[in-house]
Amino acid sequence: MTDASSPTPLQRLWLSETIRLREEHAGPLEDAEANRLARAEQVDLAERIQHRALHLARRDGQWQALLHWLQGARLAGLLLALLALLSGFGLALAALGDGRQPVNVFWALGSLLGLNLLMLFGWLLGLLLTRDHPGALGRLWLWLSEKLARDASAAQLAPALLLMLQRQRLTRWGLGLMVNGLWTLAMLAALVTLLLLLATRRYGFVWETTILAGDTFIALTQAIGALPALLGFSLPDIDVIRASGDAAIASEAARQSWAGWLVGVLLVYGLMPRLLLALLCLWRWQSGKGALRLDLDLPGYSLLRQRLQPDSERLGICDLPPAALHQPQGGANTQAGSGALLLGIELDERRPWPPTPLPKGVADAGVVDSREQRRQLLEQLTRFPPERLGIACDPRRSPDRGTLALLGELARCASATRIWLLPPAPGESLDSARLADWHQAIASLGLQHDDTAPLSWLETGHD
Repeated sequence: MTDASSPTPLQRLWLSETIRLREEHAGPLEDAEANRLARAEQVDLAERIQHRALHLARRDGQWQALLHWLQGARLAGLLLALLALLSGFGLALAALGDGRQPVNVFWALGSLLGLNLLMLFGWLLGLLLTRDHPGALGRLWLWLSEKLARDASAAQLAPALLLMLQRQRLTRWGLGLMVNGLWTLAMLAALVTLLLLLATRRYGFVWETTILAGDTFIALTQAIGALPALLGFSLPDIDVIRASGDAAIASEAARQSWAGWLVGVLLVYGLMPRLLLALLCLWRWQSGKGALRLDLDLPGYSLLRQRLQPDSERLGICDLPPAALHQPQGGANTQAGSGALLLGIELDERRPWPPTPLPKGVADAGVVDSREQRRQLLEQLTRFPPERLGIACDPRRSPDRGTLALLGELARCASATRIWLLPPAPGESLDSARLADWHQAIASLGLQHDDTAPLSWLETGHD
């Protein structure tokens, strides 16, 4: 079983397509941190695009929406499977009835196989003549999956999945596996129900006609039963077939012969074709799924090439502003870090740094002020994440969005982070309202803060 935090290769491609469609409709996302983390991976462009998409999907909710969508898809599949089992039971019951009246063998055969064969020929015709298309049952499954997911972030998931599969022409095989699998369940349920009814009730079998000759039914019965007979199923002889045209024969041998013929025909022409087609679709799905790749020539991916595989690093604004700003979030690096680090953010130059002597084992990262210093520090922490990170902030400044976003990025580079709100210098006062804003902002990031230097925690990991 795949861990919920580690998507499969197919899900990574799916998320990449989802993010691409989202950016096409809503404009570029704020992706500085995602691009930086993707560039840190020593992989090719396609893998970096997938790393970027996974980070954005986890940040903005598409990954959780995908998990909810998959849960809805499984529930929709279970509902359709239950419907298929009930349908198979109903087909067998309608074909044989309650045993009070003789069973018309060709009416029974039409009830058991008519709709199945009609839908089978329609599916094969669509497979040969049309492009990848979900079909009626496929659209029903997709609709149920979206309704059962109940997640507003799942809007682009189904279109992204279909677009991705259509490039390898996998839609027909994936949905074909579902369609033929459901019909296999229906035919299996009909076969089991048919056997139970034949084993517990006494049925007589007849055929009737007004305008056709009896020899026509004899030839048709033998032609249909020829293939099942090769597998050992009984085939009524000519005398039994001819006699059954007048009335139901009371002979046990005649009843068993007709019952074996009906079971064999259902197995050979109803269950086996659907089962074989389901196995064929499964084989084509598994082989095609391994060949799925991102189409890097698409405009959405071409724009990412310079940002994820730059020929040279450039400073300055190179992207249009996003349509909507994302809420900064904190977190922690799940990889094991090492060492302890203390740094300051946008501190007054008159403040001495470090404010107090640092214990042994605690490194000094200096004061980060410019954009270039931020970029270099984030690149370094991405490659060498610390176990404990202390960040000193001046609470006399307002906690603006840029500062909070930087705090969130830095926190996600370390195993554990604490914010140190520096006390005012002698003779200076601290605005209580602004300090409350800092406390609220840090709490929204999910980080801890101290009004005193967290040196003991940085040195030992304990207060």
